[in-house]
Amino acid sequence: NLIKEHQPTTIVLTHPVNQGKGAAIRSGIGKASGDIILIQDADLEYHPNNYPKLLNPFLKADADAVYGSRFLGGEYVRIHLFWHYIGNRFLTLLSNICTNLNLTDMETGYKLFKRNLLNKIDLTSNRFGFEVEITAKLAKLNAIIYEVPISYEGRSYAQGKKITWKDGIAAVWHIIRFNFFK
Repeated sequence: NLIKEHQPTTIVLTHPVNQGKGAAIRSGIGKASGDIILIQDADLEYHPNNYPKLLNPFLKADADAVYGSRFLGGEYVRIHLFWHYIGNRFLTLLSNICTNLNLTDMETGYKLFKRNLLNKIDLTSNRFGFEVEITAKLAKLNAIIYEVPISYEGRSYAQGKKITWKDGIAAVWHIIRFNFFK
């Protein structure tokens, strides 16, 4: 039974110094309870209304992991910045070549996992390398991965988006590292 009736609990975790997204996710996984772990970027570009869609492959199919895809046509999708779109498509293609997966949105900040699967994975990335690392390690475990279309409200740089071309270069390195060296 993947969904248990229980009273939700909120635990606020902080690091004394910002250690990055991957470190925050590892801390969260360590404190999370339940059979399914949901990871969502904190900036609310991904709307919590998508939770039921993301849970469906666990409830109705044999999913080990579910990725929310901004490119499969959610109810609404804010138009992406052109170079972010090209960068994301390139990184997803490169990841797919290395993992033999057929994802449309490897870099999505909206992912769900079975806890027992996450327990088998040693996560090491401290920053945005998490997206590449988890995808490569899921592929190596032959995990059953689904994608579902999600709504997305991407931010502009003026609204606080911080990702740059340097993050894209780092992602290429992480794709090589996690697929061929770890």
